[in-house]
Amino acid sequence: MPIDKDVVEEIVKKYGFHDKDTGSPEVQIAILTERIKNLTRHFQENKHDNYNKRALQRLVGRRKKLLKYLKEKDFNRYQNIVLKLGLRK
Repeated sequence: MPIDKDVVEEIVKKYGFHDKDTGSPEVQIAILTERIKNLTRHFQENKHDNYNKRALQRLVGRRKKLLKYLKEKDFNRYQNIVLKLGLRK
């Protein structure tokens, strides 16, 4: 489930270091979290959508790898993004 361009721009403004920052781990994690939330809402109505269940697993795995990378690189930034997004880490 794609997310709107406006939502992505808001995420970049909130978590990025500058207006065009889409590559920093914080922004990528926030965008993946938004996509995961959208898919979770989708599954409340469509429980047997196996194709998107696989997509959800891939998104969660990618977010997990980015969180691990950020935790190893800069633990303070890791803690900050986890608190802002309300993740259970």
